[in-house]
Amino acid sequence: MESVNIEKASIFLSGLKAKIAEIARQTKKVAMDDPRRLIHSLKAGLALTLVSLFYYFQPLYTSFGVSAMWAVMTVVVVFEFSVGATLGKGLNRGLATLAAGALGLGANHLASVSGKTWEPILIGLFVFLQAVASTFIRFFPTVKARYDYGMLIFILTFSLISISGLRSDQILELAHKRLSTVLIGASTCVIISIFVYPVWAGEDLHKLVAQNLEKLGGFLEGFGDEYVRTFDQESENGRTSSLVGLNSVLDSKSKEETLANFARWEPGHGQFMYWHPWKQYLNIANLTRQCACRVEALNAYLNSKTPASQEIQCMIAGMSTESGKALKELSWAITTMSRPPSPNPHIPNLKIASKNLNSLLKSDFCDEHTNLLQVIPVATAAALLNDTVTSVENIADAVNELSSLANFKAIDSSEAESESANRSKIPHVIITVSCAAEVKKEGQSSVQAVQN
Repeated sequence: MESVNIEKASIFLSGLKAKIAEIARQTKKVAMDDPRRLIHSLKAGLALTLVSLFYYFQPLYTSFGVSAMWAVMTVVVVFEFSVGATLGKGLNRGLATLAAGALGLGANHLASVSGKTWEPILIGLFVFLQAVASTFIRFFPTVKARYDYGMLIFILTFSLISISGLRSDQILELAHKRLSTVLIGASTCVIISIFVYPVWAGEDLHKLVAQNLEKLGGFLEGFGDEYVRTFDQESENGRTSSLVGLNSVLDSKSKEETLANFARWEPGHGQFMYWHPWKQYLNIANLTRQCACRVEALNAYLNSKTPASQEIQCMIAGMSTESGKALKELSWAITTMSRPPSPNPHIPNLKIASKNLNSLLKSDFCDEHTNLLQVIPVATAAALLNDTVTSVENIADAVNELSSLANFKAIDSSEAESESANRSKIPHVIITVSCAAEVKKEGQSSVQAVQN
């Protein structure tokens, strides 16, 4: 019996050690993925400790009493990861408390002058009407996105102030202490968030949009090589491109919209002016996702059993590579906040190649002896690629508009060429396509136009 208990204890201890080790690994991973999380935790602890001084020191406690707890509660619910989120919540809470407190006092005064009989009836009516109106307003899209928390605090504060007036003669003092402690707590959060290792939501949005363009460009650069290898190799292995990175682009809408909402609350900092065009980032992000959807559909044709002619393979591979390079150039422009004097050199090549591919499909690709079942997959892939080229052009226009609205710095041609040469040294997928000697002269000129 004793040996059985020892064995159970040993098993329990082993499981406990494994669980502790797993928690330690997960903790390390969370901290290593983004070290700012650990800094944010320390900042939250600092803010909470500072407002707790209202309880630690008797003079401060004497001034505010139990109402000092509202400052602690404000820090807990207001302090967020980024400056924009903290500032947005702080302003929402402060302004909502001020407005609701004033209206609550007004409602209480109107009810009190009507007499003791009508006072509770009017208070109940006022609470009902403001709750109905405020709750309905919360469904408005603009209010839901930016002021939902403020409306929630408005309902809470108005109800608290107006109802408390029925049983308390010190309603004005209650409103004053609540507003003061809320403002103190919110101010503490905002000051620490801005001045102690700030995390700017606008910068995160800026980097995210540029990274998504970089991921999509890298995928397109590798697609051309994969497309050719699919038809050149008899083996099924390695025919499908990796969608890692592409899926993250498609799933980034919610994060981008959240960051843009927080960024609107942030004051001007660094290269981001106060009226920075955050909506334009959402426009670029939307166009990037549309392009990624087309690329995802295009990726399905890697597994097609219908081989295309080498001429079409060359053109599709070249167009895909040029699209990827164009997107990487746009990503670099956003990352460095620079505006080269000349347009993206890859866009004209894409337009020429798209026209040549359309001409080829309309003229020599199909004849009376062509099997439609063999033509459709290749034609569909080419059509999707043309749509992708159009999406790349739209993204380029949107980035140019952003550079104009945000006053990106202009760089001269020599500097732009130098930066382009430096980026070309970074290892990337190189597409090597061997076209048959029988390729028609028109097709050869098309491929050369793309590769140039």
